Amino acid sequence: MHARTSAKAQQARIESLQAEINELQQVLGEDENAEQIVSRHIKLLHRYNEAKDATQILIGKLAAYRQTTIRQVHNDYGLTVAD
Repeated sequence: MHARTSAKAQQARIESLQAEINELQQVLGEDENAEQIVSRHIKLLHRYNEAKDATQILIGKLAAYRQTTIRQVHNDYGLTVAD
């Protein structure tokens, strides 16, 4: 903390942060490990991105086979730009 902050103000800030940590831990779950949750989420994002990349390759090959654009294949299948 900043040197000009009083010890009392520092202690109040520490208690406030500890209360916030406790509240977030209750929301997360007492026995849950945040690092494990984040690690699992990252792994799932990698799997999603790999599947999406593979899908885009297939859509590109389908567009080439049909001699059309990728955008048209997206339209044909009701896919949005975000898909």
